[in-house]
Amino acid sequence: MAFMDYIRQNGTELLGFLTGAACVWLIVRENIWNWPIGIANNLFFIFLFFRAGLFADVGLQVFYIALGGYGWWHWLHGGKGDSELPISRTSPLEGMLNLAGTALLTALLASLLIRFTPSTVPWWDALTTALSITAQWMMTRKKLEHWWFWIATDVLSIGLFIYKHLYLTAVLYLIFGIMCAMGLRQWKKTMWDAQTPEVA
Repeated sequence: MAFMDYIRQNGTELLGFLTGAACVWLIVRENIWNWPIGIANNLFFIFLFFRAGLFADVGLQVFYIALGGYGWWHWLHGGKGDSELPISRTSPLEGMLNLAGTALLTALLASLLIRFTPSTVPWWDALTTALSITAQWMMTRKKLEHWWFWIATDVLSIGLFIYKHLYLTAVLYLIFGIMCAMGLRQWKKTMWDAQTPEVA
């Protein structure tokens, strides 16, 4: 009975849980439907994070919706000759730029949160937001290493959501982390299979 009461009182969190899990599972499978499901997930989390006072995460969801539209198109047409985009590796230079960009974005977001919002966890919120933005951008480009950024985001987010009493969301991010590890393994296999010539 207590569980059902919790579900009734936290319907938005449950919808975010379900659409989020479905979205990550579809990404693992390289399924194009991850993008519209992901956009629906972003809408649920805008409402949830606003109520929880995680203002950087609210802005992040809006950014995700914009990137979702781009990623949806790019996965379908970003390959050679307007073909489907293949999985690729991140170059060392790209990796350094991604890490530097994440660090700079963390500092910028934290300063904005400290100055303009009543956030109680500005640096924590800013770091998970910056990591997520980098991961999402890399995902739109189908970069294998985007999974590592998501895993780092999930680990940090679990602690943040427990602190904010968003327990169902913390469980969701634990599932995300496990699915991201599965995704990393699956995408590596897909790349290996694509690069291995068939034996006649």
